[in-house]
Amino acid sequence: QLQVVESGGGLVQPGGSLRLSCVTSGVSLDYYAVAWFRQAPGKEREGVSCISSTGGTTNYADSVKGRFTISRDNAKNTVYLQMNSLKPDDTAVYYCAAHWGILAGLNQGEYDYWGRGTQVTVSS
Repeated sequence: QLQVVESGGGLVQPGGSLRLSCVTSGVSLDYYAVAWFRQAPGKEREGVSCISSTGGTTNYADSVKGRFTISRDNAKNTVYLQMNSLKPDDTAVYYCAAHWGILAGLNQGEYDYWGRGTQVTVSS
């Protein structure tokens, strides 16, 4: 059974940066596609970015393209989300999720394993 734990959230000023980490345990991450989702207060959860099992393919929501970068280190069973030029609209709980397979998109229904989330607040 794959366990997923997010970390790295916090309070940051507009224009600042944060790096989120998603650490998995239980089984090797080598065969899992991974994605980041977020849910802002009063809004539905939405896909932010995803990465294939090998790291060769990535995808981003239009709202974060050019500002966020997803990457992974399978040797460390870790996926990262580097977030730059943060805006107040990026404030949300960020979730990491894993899908057994090479590649998945930003549809949360494709993901079987979820973390509990980490809070990101962008405010001056």
